[in-house]
Amino acid sequence: MKVFVTGVNGQLGHDIMLELVKRGYEAIGSGSGDSYRGTDEIASLPYVSLDITDMDAVRLVIGTIKPDAVIHCSAWTAVDAAEEPENFQKVTALNVKGPENINTPWKPDDRCFAPLNVYGESKLAGEFAVSENTDRFFIVRIAWVFGKNGKNFVRTMLNVAKTHDTVRVVYDQIGTPTYTADLAHLLVDMAETEKYGWYHATNEGGYISWYDFTKEIYRQAGLAVRVIPVTTEEYGISKAKRPFNSRLDKSKLTEAGFTPLPDWKDALRRYLSEIS
Repeated sequence: MKVFVTGVNGQLGHDIMLELVKRGYEAIGSGSGDSYRGTDEIASLPYVSLDITDMDAVRLVIGTIKPDAVIHCSAWTAVDAAEEPENFQKVTALNVKGPENINTPWKPDDRCFAPLNVYGESKLAGEFAVSENTDRFFIVRIAWVFGKNGKNFVRTMLNVAKTHDTVRVVYDQIGTPTYTADLAHLLVDMAETEKYGWYHATNEGGYISWYDFTKEIYRQAGLAVRVIPVTTEEYGISKAKRPFNSRLDKSKLTEAGFTPLPDWKDALRRYLSEIS
């Protein structure tokens, strides 16, 4: 596993780098300085100078490194000094904007994508193939799709419940489900306009993990199945890597005048009633 760590010039970031190396992981550190400042214990490890308040710089660095996980330790930690009026903007930038940049959802017009698998590479190449040949396009990115006509995660979990009273599901991959019936309505709405461009469209209701999704599936289905949260690493390596961050910023939909998709829990309720 490759891990990108911010704030390695501080106490916590330094020790996290040590712990990662101790466990045999690939660790890349970052800080605001041009070079690493600290003990010799991690001086030989990869280091990137990064201003975490600079969104473009953050996207470029993470897109280039393509880490499996990010541990964010960079922060303003001088509590008393933070009370001084002249430091307010710096404190806010580091402690609010910094974490937002490091963990922000993907926006439709982001271009620093770093596909983790062949599927992702092919989808991104498909986007370029379309956008480079016409200006009249809608490219709509979605995630965690489920619908009546085909295999999907919901059906899989319902089938698993027929033979198991306990399931293990990852909790460190985050996103939002997309119900195809709701998405279809939106896509036809889009086709009736000329508001071309890139969009994100998943159901509303916030960002969740596959573990959260599974719990709600069984709750709504009235199934007494115990769901055990595990990390991706604990679950086991699959042939294709899966992203930890599948959070998609959908604000462009409403900005363009389109109606957001309904809450994912409501979508799940309607889907379960339709397949029962």
